[in-house]
Amino acid sequence: MLPGLTALAISYGAASYSIIAAIACLIGVAFAHLGMNLLDDWFDYYSGSGEARQQVSSEGFRGRMVKYPYLTSGQATPRQLLVAVCVFLAIAALMGGIVLWIRGWKIALWALAALVIGVSYSGGPLKLAYRGLGELVIFVMFGPLMMTGMAYAITGTVSSQIIWLSVAVGLLVTNIVYSHSVLDSIPDAKMGKKTMAHLMGGFKGQIFLSALLNTLPFILVIVAVILGELHPAFLSVLLVFPLAIWLVKSLTDFVYQRNEKIEIHWWMGPMGDFDKYRAAGVDWFLLRWLTARNIVQFFCLIVCIVNFIVA
Repeated sequence: MLPGLTALAISYGAASYSIIAAIACLIGVAFAHLGMNLLDDWFDYYSGSGEARQQVSSEGFRGRMVKYPYLTSGQATPRQLLVAVCVFLAIAALMGGIVLWIRGWKIALWALAALVIGVSYSGGPLKLAYRGLGELVIFVMFGPLMMTGMAYAITGTVSSQIIWLSVAVGLLVTNIVYSHSVLDSIPDAKMGKKTMAHLMGGFKGQIFLSALLNTLPFILVIVAVILGELHPAFLSVLLVFPLAIWLVKSLTDFVYQRNEKIEIHWWMGPMGDFDKYRAAGVDWFLLRWLTARNIVQFFCLIVCIVNFIVA
């Protein structure tokens, strides 16, 4: 939702701004995401991903092993899952139809690209997430593709400002998934799933990409301000940079198996029911994963607030 809200906020004030298109886009994006997330579970269920994870877990490897528990527990059936996917995607398509009526056929190009790339994340024949390209899909989907598509749907144009910020936001969303793949790199390898962490080779390569994903978004904002593409007030996103640096250090400690201190601090942002996570033995995972998520949240919220001040 936050990348979508950020695109909506940046587009605010344009002469051709359509509030109906903005609302339809936000609802459509939310339901498309829900549908694609569940479709990923459906593909994984029939490929035996969850069972492979459990096998790896039984061998003593630490990893985030829970996958579609509502199916394995019998709370839902694969047929019910597929019905839910169809309902969510149908709502997204309905919202897309409203936008198409307002903006014309060109917006369908964004929607078609999102559908093809989204299905190919874990669905055949490409199965990009199993070939180490899942993070690239996330970058495109949640960054440039979605945010420029929303901007065009809402205003009928794509500004240079939205392009710069969509790349930055896309990289930070990718950082969530990539941090997950670093934390699960050994179990993923054991179950035959190749992620971007594996493509980076050893620990040095993995941490190098983590550092790149955590620094490049802020560098892009600095460059855009220097070039006059963004207002200097957008430099306030640098307030989030120390948290990004902390995440890189924490992942470094993890991969090199250094002494880990699983502690939360107020400056990390919302961490949910961390006592519950600790009791479940997943505090080591969620500490880093939630930090990566909070970096995106803080970055997007600052961009939205700054945009309304300087617009």
